Amino acid sequence: MRKIVLLLFCILTVVKSPSQELNCAITINSDQVASANANKSLFSTLTKSMMEFMNNRRWSEMTYASNERIECNINMVVKKVDGDVITADLQVQAKRPVYGANYKSTIFNYKDGYFSFKYKELDQLEMNGPNSFSSNLTAVLAYYAYIIIGYDMDSFSRVGGSPFFTLAESIVNAAQGTDGYNDGGWEASFKNTKNRYALINNLNDEAFKKFRNFFYEYHRLGLDEMTSNAENARARIAAGLPLLRDANRARPSSIVILTFFDAKDDELINIFSKASTKEKADALEILTDINPTKSTRYELINKTQ
Repeated sequence: MRKIVLLLFCILTVVKSPSQELNCAITINSDQVASANANKSLFSTLTKSMMEFMNNRRWSEMTYASNERIECNINMVVKKVDGDVITADLQVQAKRPVYGANYKSTIFNYKDGYFSFKYKELDQLEMNGPNSFSSNLTAVLAYYAYIIIGYDMDSFSRVGGSPFFTLAESIVNAAQGTDGYNDGGWEASFKNTKNRYALINNLNDEAFKKFRNFFYEYHRLGLDEMTSNAENARARIAAGLPLLRDANRARPSSIVILTFFDAKDDELINIFSKASTKEKADALEILTDINPTKSTRYELINKTQ
């Protein structure tokens, strides 16, 4: 398991290994754009280039066995093609295995509605580092690579993803004020609290430290213990739910909290549908308070056994 990797973290800076961190699937849907449909080869080439950029690059000095690579996927829906400028929505997801179970838990599920980039067929996707900005496409891909690894590390060790969230923040800083395509995703604005800038700002904010500790406990002390003692594991998860409510009340509708529920709604419903009557009632009350728009969905906790 990756916990062994974490124990060796300090040593790995001098160990060379060909192992990459990500196993990322890329899909591109251009059905909404007639002009894009006329050039399918462009998107076929782009898909291949994006997968190579994400999967063939080493994003850290850590060692990952082939079966430990982080499963993730990026689904791009093309909205507009104007010359060599492509505007699209992204859905980015990542999963991690649950110890002792034939199940993988979604740790990150995020829709990015602020994405445009310049691309010509056979363009090489290159990046010199998180502090440089060569293109919006590679900057966004690298940003999500670090975000995904950071979330994965946070699920295995307390705030273990901090170095990767710092790297993601470096990309945001490099992207701001460039002559490239400012698609709104990098923008620091009180009007836009659900973009890439807002997400990394939340993750690196001390105010969300308790949330990140809960994220670790949810996975390592909760999900990973389900097969050995489901009642205790569920109780550990339930004990952390008030922290989510407190964080949400302090910063209402924070993107990092909303993203957590986008990843975990189905899982939470499944976990607490098997709980005691009191645990069900407590969980339902807290989840509905945090995310009232999904109150009807959370009612499934009482209807499922």
